[in-house]
Amino acid sequence: MTADMKPSRDIARLLEIMLALRTPQTGCPWDLRQTFASIAPYTIEEAYEVADAIGRGDMGDLADELGDLLLQVVFHAQMAQEQGEFAFGDVVYAITSKMIRRHPHVFAADGAAMDEAAVQRNWQTIKAAEKAAKAKDRDGARRLWLDDVPAALPALTRAVKLQARAGEVGFDWSDPRAVIDKIREETGEIAEALDAGAPEEAVAGEIGDLLFAVANLARHLGVDPEAAVRRTNAKFIKRFSHIERTLAAANRKLDEAGLDEMEALWQHAKTLEA
Repeated sequence: MTADMKPSRDIARLLEIMLALRTPQTGCPWDLRQTFASIAPYTIEEAYEVADAIGRGDMGDLADELGDLLLQVVFHAQMAQEQGEFAFGDVVYAITSKMIRRHPHVFAADGAAMDEAAVQRNWQTIKAAEKAAKAKDRDGARRLWLDDVPAALPALTRAVKLQARAGEVGFDWSDPRAVIDKIREETGEIAEALDAGAPEEAVAGEIGDLLFAVANLARHLGVDPEAAVRRTNAKFIKRFSHIERTLAAANRKLDEAGLDEMEALWQHAKTLEA
């Protein structure tokens, strides 16, 4: 990297910076030793930080976090180019091709106007055709229906995608109330496992079934379970922090208060949110 390298609004400058960071002998030692696998957790983390900025409504922070996420794309593309696999331009070409292909009502010369429901149906039809074209992997073996749901997704997000994918071929509940019944069933099975003194692994399995059913209910109601849990986490932090600050104002520590007192302060925190 030259000494006069300056910030820019041009994506080309970001590509130049990434290339400089990955140039042997003159690049950054940390960047040079990274691989796709070592960078993947950072990619996931940056996506979550984007979601967090959106949740907080902080547009300045959102611009910054989107830049961090864009850097992850550039980083992966640079490593792929070094291996002769693909370059950043191929990434851009792939997504522009996909968006044009999946929006014929906007980009096709004879595209007809569609309402949102028709757009969704058309999108699914085009996706199904794309998946059919990829029905065989590089070894020629037929891929199974759920194989294209990434294993690295957060568990609740992956549960929703697995359920939605199965639903595409009719394996799905027809009524959210049926999912609620399933949740009650799974809760009962946890209680039965506890009453029977079942081993920890068996109880964990029942809890997993319950969480899977809850994710299914969220999907049927159009709720993102990851986002819902993030909101609940934030709410828990806010209320618990109220307990801590109230006790601190009285020169007391958290472990000096009993459960009943903390519950009363928790309920007071709830009234402040109304």
